[in-house]
Amino acid sequence: ARAMGDYLVVGVHSDAEVEQNKGPCVMKEDERYAAVAACKWVDEVVKDAPYVTTLEILDQYNIDFVVHGDDITTAADGTDCYQLVKDAGRYRECRRTVGISTTELVGRMLLLTRDHHIRGSRSVRSPIQGVDESVVANFSQGSMPAGSLTGIAHYLSTSKKIIQFSSGREPRSGDRVVYVDGAFDLFHTGHIEFFKQARELGDYLLVGVHDDQTVNAIKGGNFPVMNLQERVLGVLQCRYVDEVIIGAPYSVTKDVLEDVYHVDAVVHGASDQPLDIDGKDPYALPKERNIYHEVDHPRLDLTTTTIIERIIENRHVYIARQARKAQKALAEAEAEQREKEVRAALHI
Repeated sequence: ARAMGDYLVVGVHSDAEVEQNKGPCVMKEDERYAAVAACKWVDEVVKDAPYVTTLEILDQYNIDFVVHGDDITTAADGTDCYQLVKDAGRYRECRRTVGISTTELVGRMLLLTRDHHIRGSRSVRSPIQGVDESVVANFSQGSMPAGSLTGIAHYLSTSKKIIQFSSGREPRSGDRVVYVDGAFDLFHTGHIEFFKQARELGDYLLVGVHDDQTVNAIKGGNFPVMNLQERVLGVLQCRYVDEVIIGAPYSVTKDVLEDVYHVDAVVHGASDQPLDIDGKDPYALPKERNIYHEVDHPRLDLTTTTIIERIIENRHVYIARQARKAQKALAEAEAEQREKEVRAALHI
């Protein structure tokens, strides 16, 4: 969308608007406002944007045209959310990113599967009490038929995609390089605020993202919810991040501190850090070099675990949401096909 113009304005719906037209939100509206504002391609955020985009909202913010993915989105009454701007000739489309969606992530959390990052067959068994696996399984790619109407598929990253997300900026002479590392699963505003604080301690922020096997060995369960490629792109889109080490070691090594860039500071949140699988402190080396720093966790109330707990605590609501989403997707697919037929007939 940003490549189609010079200034990107992003409208973010309120919790009430989303719940009325789509279902309950996973992230609260203030969290979503902050997350979008931290995206490096976004110039301005419109809070509490209407679910159905009107010409009035475009004119109010001096917007020339709207960009949306190549799928139809409908309001609660079944109308196309962008029909008004389409009719006015102020609508553009970009290809939708296949393989990642809120629906897929909610499905993974409801099932607590590891199929998204560990190869091999699995039986669909949810350890969450009161969850009907036969119903929930339909929301996770492991049990979805190919070409499902909800558009869910395994996300496949490419070198081109990573290059598009990368800033390409190298540290300048004299720049202070700061290193942080972690899983950064279900990228959220807690991560964003941490990156912001770490970035303020230097001029260039290098982020190490642990691979799936490392995260699972340390955290256990079905972690990480998102696979390595998904987590790396989530980190790269953040405006405070300059570069990422993909599959960084859990323990900070001499190679990390010296081979990529000369690291001047290693930053971690002021919370207990699990030891490496060998029982050693993962930050022993930067502590020895006196370059280790801790910052207070800016959002103690928001972690990857608390997000998962939101889903589990309201599991029946989210299961109903997923079912409605599937029904809505069928209607939207039919509407999209009709629109394509009309365009073909008119040679648009």
